[in-house]
Amino acid sequence: MGLPSHERARRVTRRMLTAEFRSGWGLRTLAKGQARFNPMSYHNGSVWPHDTALAAAGMARYGERRAVAMLLGEIYGSAAHFQMRLPELFCGFVRETGEPPIAYPVACLPQAWAAGSVFLMMQSVLGLSIDAAEGLVEVNNPALPAGLDRLSITRLKVGDGVIDLHFQRLNGHVVVMPRERSGAVNLRATG
Repeated sequence: MGLPSHERARRVTRRMLTAEFRSGWGLRTLAKGQARFNPMSYHNGSVWPHDTALAAAGMARYGERRAVAMLLGEIYGSAAHFQMRLPELFCGFVRETGEPPIAYPVACLPQAWAAGSVFLMMQSVLGLSIDAAEGLVEVNNPALPAGLDRLSITRLKVGDGVIDLHFQRLNGHVVVMPRERSGAVNLRATG
């Protein structure tokens, strides 16, 4: 998995999901309550979609897919308020019902690594890994964010093959089903 033990990874995940780190729009760069915390600061309490995605990918490596699904839902919710164009960062104020996230005044919008963060989070939440040389798609214990009960990936090119994948929530679990497939591509699903 990685350098930390599973127990340490679980503790870090639990800590990152507290109200001190989670704004409701993603993870803050610094926990609320720290001396330097300022939700309007560039690095001391703002939310960066890129950083949230990296933390989520780490959580996923240790099987914390529900946490990743929750964070993906938060980042998606923030994107909806920015016309689906994620900014470099936004202010780390607590999410309030009916209120949008507070824009960081000079953030790039859209911003490339912020836009790309959604794909890393999707890969992480779906437990998706691809070995193009072997023509193999692996899905390990997939999850979906709340409110999203199905998701399709179409025309996924893997080596010389192409596959369509359909993820669906059934009886509280997310399953993956291959749809169209051409060429030498195989699916291995676990969990």
